[in-house]
Amino acid sequence: MDRKISIKIGGREFKLTASSPQQEEAIRLATQTINNRLQDYTTRHPGKNIVDIMSMVALNETVSRIVLQKELKSRDAETAKLGEDLDRYLSGV
Repeated sequence: MDRKISIKIGGREFKLTASSPQQEEAIRLATQTINNRLQDYTTRHPGKNIVDIMSMVALNETVSRIVLQKELKSRDAETAKLGEDLDRYLSGV
């Protein structure tokens, strides 16, 4: 069930459609994160152009996502190795 929602990023309103309550929650959390980062960058770099600030927010969030994806991939590999080690141990018992 699609829901029409409104969000504000950097003082601008956007109309979106959320396909589920979970997606709406994710959108609202993302909006809050972006606005917090915008406020932080605006405070630390007064007088900077909003496009520059938005670019830095986008870069920061993308770097965070890439780091988390790499970490997840590493943990998945570690989990697989532990599973293999456990299988070898159990087959020897």
